[in-house]
Amino acid sequence: MKILLQRIDPVRLLSLILLGLPTLVVFGLGMLWLWQTGNLLYWAITMAVFSALSYGLQHWLALRDRKLLDEVATGPNPDWPPKADVVWQQVEKLAETCEPEDWPIEDPSWILELGRRTLDTVSHCYHPQVEKPFLELNVPHTLLIIEQASRDLRKDVTENIPFSDRLTIGDMLRLHRWKAKAEQAYNVYRAGRVLINPVNAMFSEIWQHLRQRSFGVARNELHRWFLRAYVRKVGYYAIDLYSGRQPVALDETLKPVTERTPVSHTDLNRIEEAAAIPEEPLRILVLGRTNAGKSSLINALFGKLATATDILPDTTRTITPFVLQREGFTQALIFDSPGCDSTRFNEKQMHAAALDADLILWVSPANRPDRQTERHCLDALRIFQATQLKRRSPPMLVVMSHIDLLRPVGAWQPPYDLNDQQDTKAISIRAALQAVATDLAVPVEQIIPVCLKEGRVYNVNDTLWAAILNHQDAALRVRLLRCLDAKKRAEDWALLRRQLISTGRFLWNLPDKLGKHSGG
Repeated sequence: MKILLQRIDPVRLLSLILLGLPTLVVFGLGMLWLWQTGNLLYWAITMAVFSALSYGLQHWLALRDRKLLDEVATGPNPDWPPKADVVWQQVEKLAETCEPEDWPIEDPSWILELGRRTLDTVSHCYHPQVEKPFLELNVPHTLLIIEQASRDLRKDVTENIPFSDRLTIGDMLRLHRWKAKAEQAYNVYRAGRVLINPVNAMFSEIWQHLRQRSFGVARNELHRWFLRAYVRKVGYYAIDLYSGRQPVALDETLKPVTERTPVSHTDLNRIEEAAAIPEEPLRILVLGRTNAGKSSLINALFGKLATATDILPDTTRTITPFVLQREGFTQALIFDSPGCDSTRFNEKQMHAAALDADLILWVSPANRPDRQTERHCLDALRIFQATQLKRRSPPMLVVMSHIDLLRPVGAWQPPYDLNDQQDTKAISIRAALQAVATDLAVPVEQIIPVCLKEGRVYNVNDTLWAAILNHQDAALRVRLLRCLDAKKRAEDWALLRRQLISTGRFLWNLPDKLGKHSGG
């Protein structure tokens, strides 16, 4: 206190006293008049009521601002692979632990430390065996994450925080630097006010406490939102990186994500009408046992003969692509395949084909109850898909074929109401649906009963196509991740090629540079 008084200029202090003295005198005389007239208590009650209303209004405004800020909070990307959803939960958990007192905004070191902690959280989920997973990030990726998170956060701050475009970092540092000195000077004033007018000092202290509480709530809410928004932004782009959605080399001329992948480019070159598909098509894979009706299903989807039907065992010898175009449906390639029980189509080939598929149609005959081989192939496929953590498993529909061969075999008078308890054919179809659902371990809602026999095609153009269209969005998400994976592989090879060329040029010119250096 003594040191503080020594630093105060007496002349400046006298000028401040002369400036504020009339106001203090008027305020003191007013308090004296209230006390003499017996209205001091009423004034105190009025002040307390208005203070409480002001505090309540400030608290409501803080809750409203919190709700508005929550509406602009960053959320997970629905196009991420399943692994990323688990990682995002860890990012959210870290964001919820951020409190203003732990990360003072005026200390610039919080940006690097909190960003590093976020990156470490994400990296640990992808490299759990590494002691310091954060160090597994390369420099270009780290800079890319910081750049994109800062860009998005700048936009959110500018649009949601008043006067953020006016307040500079220097202003914040100066305010923080003078905060302690200002508090010391104000404490001297408070002590003097208690000696001059104890009653006024008491009510002023109450009012100040309520005011600080109300404005403090709003300030802390804003600070807390800023910290959590920063964590979510950094975590979002870090997950984007590990999900293969961020290129290591930023090139403004990068091709669209949905450009043809090499595998589709090869398949389209085998088809005459391929020129009509400018971008990566949806890839629909038809699987099932031999003679299940896979080729007949493709014929029915086209509405015309497009492929040899399975009149003889193993008619389809290879995975054969066909262009499938339908109004309201993304241009697609549909692939006929040999039977999953065929000797020319082993599990490895089936898994490779499924890895490049965006939608799978599994054809299972209703009149063949021996489904052990189908179940074995399906289980192996599910296990394989579960290991592909960077991909989403393509949606699968089970097409139950040959329903016209169910008892009574001679009866065929569609359409059939499967809820009809009097129709024997409908009862047989419903029982077959339950049997296929149980035998193949699939939900009965994903099974569509159809007839594919020429002249008897039933339930394809309505129910099956409706189910395919209903799964189109999910298939497009699978296509996106598949394209991103292919694009990343191509970019990695292109980047490696450029790096090798640059290194070769450097080594080629190195003798000349060394010669000039030694000669000089």
